[in-house]
Amino acid sequence: MSEAKISELKNDIDELNELLKLAKRKRVQDLLTVEVRKLETEWIKLRDSATSSVTPMEVTPVPTTSATVHEKRYQVKLNGYGWDQSDKYIKVFVTLKNVHNLPKEQVYCKLTEKSMELIVENLENKDYTLLINKLLEPINVGESHWKQKTDMVVIFLAKQHPNIKWSHMTEIEKKFEDQRNNRFKSDDFDKKDPQESIMSLMKNMYETGDDEMKRMISKAWYEGQQKQKTSTLDL
Repeated sequence: MSEAKISELKNDIDELNELLKLAKRKRVQDLLTVEVRKLETEWIKLRDSATSSVTPMEVTPVPTTSATVHEKRYQVKLNGYGWDQSDKYIKVFVTLKNVHNLPKEQVYCKLTEKSMELIVENLENKDYTLLINKLLEPINVGESHWKQKTDMVVIFLAKQHPNIKWSHMTEIEKKFEDQRNNRFKSDDFDKKDPQESIMSLMKNMYETGDDEMKRMISKAWYEGQQKQKTSTLDL
């Protein structure tokens, strides 16, 4: 795949994240989150296969005061990740710049059979967490592990039932995918490229939403177009 395709996917992810920031209804938030994660997974695979360097997605930190008087730390909740699988493992990819420079004891996971939480402590005065609840299938906590790589953490979640292929990362993603497939019965919908699918989804949400939803989508669309124009001018 070309760098243009990778860049286009990144723009799609950024635009969906802008909508996610504006969304207030839980159902809309969940639906957008599913779309973001699907595109992020594709983006990571393309980026790795092209061995190109891509800037991690921006996360707006919320400042908090740490226990020490002279040090300000930020608590950052991550939403974005990619994932892949083998017969034995679900592999979760989390992009964090310079995470490979941290001591191992500052990068760890809390695991249960149906959830995982990645914790990264004091990375450039920020504490990062990524929580994934209600995994689609149970995992084997004892056989799971994680690794720090250049600008990335990879979590290997051991499947309790090897050779079973996961269709989704979580139960809720599968639920909303099934609902979406029932709602969009046309076979052509899933055959479209990601950009066309997103546009169809946004158009349907706009047409069926109330005034607040329409204002939210219009604002996000305008900001996304302005951002793309600015990026074009900078080239």
